[in-house]
Amino acid sequence: MSNNYQLNTKLIHAGEPKKRYGGAVSMPIFQSSTFEFGGQTDYHDLKYIRLNNTPNHIVLHEKLAALEGAEAALVTASGMAAISASFLTFLKSGDHFLAHESLYGGTHDLINKDFPDLGIECDFIDGCDPNGWEEKLRLETKLIYVETITNPLLDVLDLNAVVDFAKKNNFLSLIDNTFASPVNYRPIQNGFDLSLHSATKYLNGHTDIVAGAVIGSKELVTQIRHKLNHLGGALDPNACFLMHRGMKTLGLRMERQNFNSLEVAKFLDGHPRVAKVNHPGLESSGSYDRANELLDGTSGMVSFEIDGSVEDANLFMSHLDLFINTASLGGVESLVTRPVQTSHSGMTPEERMAAGIRDELIRLSIGIEDAEDLIGDLGQALKKIV
Repeated sequence: MSNNYQLNTKLIHAGEPKKRYGGAVSMPIFQSSTFEFGGQTDYHDLKYIRLNNTPNHIVLHEKLAALEGAEAALVTASGMAAISASFLTFLKSGDHFLAHESLYGGTHDLINKDFPDLGIECDFIDGCDPNGWEEKLRLETKLIYVETITNPLLDVLDLNAVVDFAKKNNFLSLIDNTFASPVNYRPIQNGFDLSLHSATKYLNGHTDIVAGAVIGSKELVTQIRHKLNHLGGALDPNACFLMHRGMKTLGLRMERQNFNSLEVAKFLDGHPRVAKVNHPGLESSGSYDRANELLDGTSGMVSFEIDGSVEDANLFMSHLDLFINTASLGGVESLVTRPVQTSHSGMTPEERMAAGIRDELIRLSIGIEDAEDLIGDLGQALKKIV
C-alpha cells in the first residue's frame, strides 16, 4: 500500500488481501493449526500457527508495518512475549545493555530477576538526561531500551538523543511504544531500530485479548520471529481477528482518548485534594516541551498522587462509579489502579521508590466516554476524602 495514504486510511486498508477470501469484506478467521505443504524449503516458512504466518497473522504484520513506516512486523502472544523475544534475540550471556530507570513493572522484573540468571547485565539511566549515558557504556553493550511515554509516571524521554546515541555507538535502539501508539509516535520513522507494543492495550482497544507486536526492518524482525518460533509465543488466529478488527478504529479512539486525558489532567491539576499530576500535555510537566516536539498526541493516560495517605487513595478509588478498578489500560472504558498493587507490584518497595513510584500513586486509563462525565465522577469521589 502506498505510504502517501494517511494513518486512518492505512488502519482500514493496509495489509488487506487484494482478492478477498470468498468475497468476505471482513477478514475471516483461519482456525486451522496447519496448512497444506506448498513447497517451502525453510522450516520457518511452513504454514503453521506457531510459526506466526497464517493469513490472520500476515494481514496484521503488513498493517502494523504500514502504520509505522517499517519493512516488517510480527505479532506475539503478549506484550511481554514481544519484549522478551526481542531481548533474547540480541542478548546472550556476557552482554550488557542500557534501559531507562522507570519502566513497566513486568519489564523491570524481567531485567532484574531473570536476566542475571542468563548472565545478561543492565545499567539503568535517566532517559531525559543524556549527560550520564556515556559513562555507563561497556565494550559488551549491545542495545538501549526505553519507553515512548513511561509507565506509570508519563515522562517523555529525550528520544532523539536515544536514537543518536545508539547510532553513534553502533548498537540497537528498542522502544516500547505502547502508551503512545502509532497514532501519536512512529519510532521507525524517527530512527529507532525496533518498536514494541503490548497490543493488549491501544492497538486492540477493547479489553478482550492479550497480544504483542514487534515492528522494524525485515532483517531484525525475521531474526526475532525465528527466536519466537522456538520460544512458542504465537498469537492464535481468533485473537489475530479481534486485534485486526480493533485496530481499524485506533485513530478514532486515540483522538478521543488524547482529548479526554488532557481534560482530566487539567481538572486534577487544579484540585485541592491532589498533590501532583503526571501528564505530558500539562505545561507544568517536565516533559511538556519534548511532548510537543516529538508527539502528535499524549495518549489516554494520567497518573496522580492524592494529597493524603494510601488509605485516602483507596477510599477515593472505592467511590468511583465510571472507572473500573483493575490492571491494564488502553481500552474504550476508563480504568483506575494503584501501580503498587498491579503493574509494578513485582518490584520491591526500594525499587519503586528509586523509580519515583509512590504507594499512593493512582494511574488512570482514560476511555472514550464523555470527558465531563469522567470529570464529574472523579470530582465526587475526591469529595469523599475528609
